[in-house]
Amino acid sequence: PSLKSNEEAIEVIIEAIEKAGYRPGEDIYIALDPASSEIYEDGTYNLAKEGRRLSSVEMVEFYERWVDKYPIISIEDGLAEDDWEGWQLLQERLGRRIQIVGDDLLVTNVQRVRRAIDLRACNSLLCKVNQIGTLTEAIAAVTMAQRAGWTAIVSHRSGETEDATIADLVVGLNAGQIKTGAPARTDRVAKYNELLRIEEELGSSAAFAGMDAFYNIRR
Repeated sequence: PSLKSNEEAIEVIIEAIEKAGYRPGEDIYIALDPASSEIYEDGTYNLAKEGRRLSSVEMVEFYERWVDKYPIISIEDGLAEDDWEGWQLLQERLGRRIQIVGDDLLVTNVQRVRRAIDLRACNSLLCKVNQIGTLTEAIAAVTMAQRAGWTAIVSHRSGETEDATIADLVVGLNAGQIKTGAPARTDRVAKYNELLRIEEELGSSAAFAGMDAFYNIRR
C-alpha cells in the first residue's frame, strides 16, 4: 500500500490484526527487521521517505517511542552492522523489554557473537546456517549465545530451496523461534510441514514454547 510514513505501516499491521479477530499485544506481537545497514549513510540513518536523517541516538529514541506505543516484542538489525556504540545504547535502553536481534551485526560468526556478548550489544542471535557455511559453526554460535542468556532464532535466507534442515535445527537446539516467512511458497511451506512431522514424531514430548521463547525479557 501507499503509506505516508514508516509509522503508518505499523498502524496498518495493527488494523489487520484486529480485523482478523486477534488482540495486538495479547494474541499477536510485532517483530521488526528494519535492515538498518541499508539506510546507513555517512554516519546517519536516512529515512528518505520522511526526509529525515537520524543519528544513532535518535534512531534508538525513535524505536523507544514505537515500543512504548505498539506491541513490539523484537527488533532485528535496528542499527547498522558496524554501529557498535549504537547497538550498545539500543540494548541498554530496550534490552530488558524486547528482543534485540543481531543478524547483519553477527552473521552467525562466533567471533562477532563473542564481541557482542562482551559489549552487551544485543540479546538475541539470528542463526543462518548457509551464511556461516557449516552446521558445526552455526551450532557453536547458537550455543555461545544461549549460554550468555540470549535467545536464538533459526532463519532461512533468500534463495531458499525446499530443504527443511532448519526445522530440525530449531527443535534440536531448543531455540523456540524460527524465521521462515509466510507460507506463500513451497520453500517456506516445506519447513512448516517438517515442524508438523516433528511434532507428530515427538507426540506428548513436544512442547510449543509460546511466550516462553522470550525468556530473557520482561513481559
